[in-house]
Amino acid sequence: MMDHPTLLHNQIKQFGSLLLMLLQQTGRPAAGTRQSGRPATFLNLLYIFVFMANVLPILKVSGLYIYPIKSLPGISLQQARVTPKGFEHDRRWMLVDENNMFMSQREIPELTQLAVVIEESGLRITHKLSGDSILVPFNYPATNPTAQVTIWDDVCTAQFISDEVDEWFSKAIGIKCRLVYMPDDSMRIVDQLYAIEESITSFSDGYPFLLIGQASLNELNSRLAEPLPMDRFRPNIVFTDGEPFEEDLMGHFTIGDISFYGVKLCARCVMTTIDQEKGCKGKEPLKTLASYRLKNNKILFGQNLVHKGNGVVAINDQLTVTSKNVDERFIVEPVVKKRPVDIDKKLV
Repeated sequence: MMDHPTLLHNQIKQFGSLLLMLLQQTGRPAAGTRQSGRPATFLNLLYIFVFMANVLPILKVSGLYIYPIKSLPGISLQQARVTPKGFEHDRRWMLVDENNMFMSQREIPELTQLAVVIEESGLRITHKLSGDSILVPFNYPATNPTAQVTIWDDVCTAQFISDEVDEWFSKAIGIKCRLVYMPDDSMRIVDQLYAIEESITSFSDGYPFLLIGQASLNELNSRLAEPLPMDRFRPNIVFTDGEPFEEDLMGHFTIGDISFYGVKLCARCVMTTIDQEKGCKGKEPLKTLASYRLKNNKILFGQNLVHKGNGVVAINDQLTVTSKNVDERFIVEPVVKKRPVDIDKKLV
């Protein structure tokens, strides 16, 4: 069954095709003349309508992803609930070291080997190699101890889960660590240089959503000897039928009744070079991206989003763009001369 935007678009195309047939039968008048009492400008508008109806692409959601535990593998969804902090369950858990500093694949690629599945009562974490697993419950005592944890330049309140969970993760990655959860009342405000109205996020790197167009990955893969999957870039929303890097210029768009705002291009780091299946590092895609997606010594791929409104986003939902980004910081010009980039250096 077709969704409503697609049905409407097809109806418009059918109507446009009928108009085109009628105009071809009656003949298009020369500019400035009249036919049957109608100004030529009216018929010109009809031609424009026909053109737009037949060539204007529909941008559709083709992928939805959440990453319940920061820096662990993600989960593909058919639909996702939008909450004030982002998608439900997205990066609400995080591993911290003995200093309550967040832990990442950047330093611990072994995290790729811990698969995450959502069950009715919690998150099921399974080590891909050993098969060992543990359930991280959604519900646990509200009296569990809390701590101030650090993620990049931010400090926020988080709650510990249990000693059993901490011991399991410490054994799984071979490093002493603890798992923490971000309660609803823990507010982490995104960078106010770019955000709107004190938008908040979870344990993400900085923003509640990351948007990437499938065409952008396709274009990148056309330059690579071996194509890479989308999971290298850890987006929340992927869309189809757009032009490569069309997301760069998306200032405001809607999906249903939810408004999304593109606020900052995403600077990529060595995490994109980690094979999410094997956990090993390479040189790509940063080596190739640096040749044409480099700006101010940052390699840019994807658009960070904030939002207004709550609800559900589903596969095949339409993205309706209402305004474009025009600031120079959203424009990535082709690199004329390659500059050396240390891809082992953090670029975010």
